[in-house]
Amino acid sequence: MKQILGRKVGMTQLFDAESGSAVPVTVIQAGPCRVTAVKNHAEHGYHAVQIGYEEVPARKLSGGERGHLTKAGLPALRHLREVRLGGPAEVARGDEITVAAFAEGDKVDVTGVSKGKGFAGAVKRYGFAGGPKTHGQSDRHRAPGSRGAGTTPGRTFKGSRGPGRMGNDRTTLHNLRVVLVDAEKHLLAVQGAVPGPADGLVTIRGAVKV
Repeated sequence: MKQILGRKVGMTQLFDAESGSAVPVTVIQAGPCRVTAVKNHAEHGYHAVQIGYEEVPARKLSGGERGHLTKAGLPALRHLREVRLGGPAEVARGDEITVAAFAEGDKVDVTGVSKGKGFAGAVKRYGFAGGPKTHGQSDRHRAPGSRGAGTTPGRTFKGSRGPGRMGNDRTTLHNLRVVLVDAEKHLLAVQGAVPGPADGLVTIRGAVKV
């Protein structure tokens, strides 16, 4: 099962031994994760596995979370995520998942929460061109302009692009190449950037759109 939770460490570069070129990579401290629950079609209507990550003092969890993990004979884990499967799970409750499940050259999807940038105008948020820079336009340089028709319908449609909160959204980057796997230190390096700030929680899984 190629899915694991981790925290973004930061970006650096590695050198390709064959071409000699520098490859920008993001280093992720991933796992180890524990299987906290296994669901099957007969009992739950679908196949899935729940994994937990990051051991913390039990007082930091809710009563329901503590009871769920204690019943499974597992320590207190801060983050629980469910992984849907296409068939019966090949793991059992209590099993450990590490970066050893991945190999160099694998393609993965990385999901995280992007950096929040607060309220932003349409030029910064969506790349609008702004207004004309000549003919007396002194205050329209970064204005979005008209976003709707006139009398009919006489309003702006829902979902129209414009100013608003930018970032702080669940974001997935697809088909990132695994450049380095260090099972001893639980490190994973993927080519390119991944969503979120340093120390942000990310989910790494095998690519679904290869």
